[in-house]
Amino acid sequence: MITVDDARALLLDLVQVSDIEEVPLAQAATRVLASDVAATRDQPPFAASSMDGYAVKAAEVEQHAMFKLIGEAAAGHGFDGTVGAGQAVRIFTGAPIPQGADFVVIQENVDRKGDLITISDNPGYKDNIRPAGVDFRIGDTIAAPRLIRAEDVALMASMNIPRVPVRRKPVVALISTGDELVMPGEVPGPDQIIASNTFGLKALFERNGACVRVLPIARDTVASLETTFDLAQGADLVVTIGGASVGDHDLVEQTTRQLGMEQSFYKVKMRPGKPLMAGRLGEAAMVGLPGNPVSAMVCGYVFILPMLRKMLGQDNPTDTLMTATLGQNLAQNGPRQHYMRARVENGKITIFDNQDSSLLSVLSQSNALAVRPAEDPARSVGDDLHYLPL
Repeated sequence: MITVDDARALLLDLVQVSDIEEVPLAQAATRVLASDVAATRDQPPFAASSMDGYAVKAAEVEQHAMFKLIGEAAAGHGFDGTVGAGQAVRIFTGAPIPQGADFVVIQENVDRKGDLITISDNPGYKDNIRPAGVDFRIGDTIAAPRLIRAEDVALMASMNIPRVPVRRKPVVALISTGDELVMPGEVPGPDQIIASNTFGLKALFERNGACVRVLPIARDTVASLETTFDLAQGADLVVTIGGASVGDHDLVEQTTRQLGMEQSFYKVKMRPGKPLMAGRLGEAAMVGLPGNPVSAMVCGYVFILPMLRKMLGQDNPTDTLMTATLGQNLAQNGPRQHYMRARVENGKITIFDNQDSSLLSVLSQSNALAVRPAEDPARSVGDDLHYLPL
């Protein structure tokens, strides 16, 4: 068995950064920006009013000063003339500041009678003008790599960037194995259960930027496994669930070896998730996850997500652990690194009592995996403990 860190390093060596493709701006959210993008215009492209009011000369602004209205400026419809001494232009938020004006008196501080206005209240010192380029200038960039958020999409739109270079989504083929499995919605036989891992992992991987193909359940025969692996062709990463152990019906290792897989490792010093294997199968990386539901999900977080992040070109693909204060006493840990389902609230971490790797209900209640190194000594209430957020 190898350590978690060694396994993760070997897994990252199995994958490469994905190619770059361009997508329309409207499809860029949640993708990973592959190269810097630059603004093609200043924003705003002109000095603009930040308030509804009256554009005048700053030197003439004082309480009780009077001005004659000579026109109007609105967003999308500027005033073409020049503001002279004693003159004002009615202006609305977002409109270009007319030539000759350098101050906007807000409408609440003005009395108007016909085409005459009087500054009735103290106008203050703020000129209420957004300078040209105050948000960004031509050539200003959004740096890659980064996960594109809704806010980034809005900024790119304002920069007039219609198409965005992003990393191609890694294609992951998911293969559940076992005669005991049926799909949700089917009627299970008396000795069967529902395939849950497939759908949890699909949701996890898609949430983190992958394109996931769910393949038919592979039965516990070499022929069925070979047929299903054939359907996985074209994927960047093939992930099997179950069948990776050493029982008489665990045929994934045997089948992949016959298919020519170059095995990288088998078994990791962790719990849950010990019977993990990986290697290269043709052009694809291949990872065999254990069949216990929690084991499969934990391995998805610990091992598969870093692989996806590397393929998407993200910085620091491995997880950054966080720290919380322990809310209970813990006995000494055993010889394997332990990922324990837990809940973190207000900086305090509470470990669930039952850590059986079949209990998805406990995983659903968790928002963290407490991480205990191998042979970690007994811990007491108030100790700091590392955890992986879920």
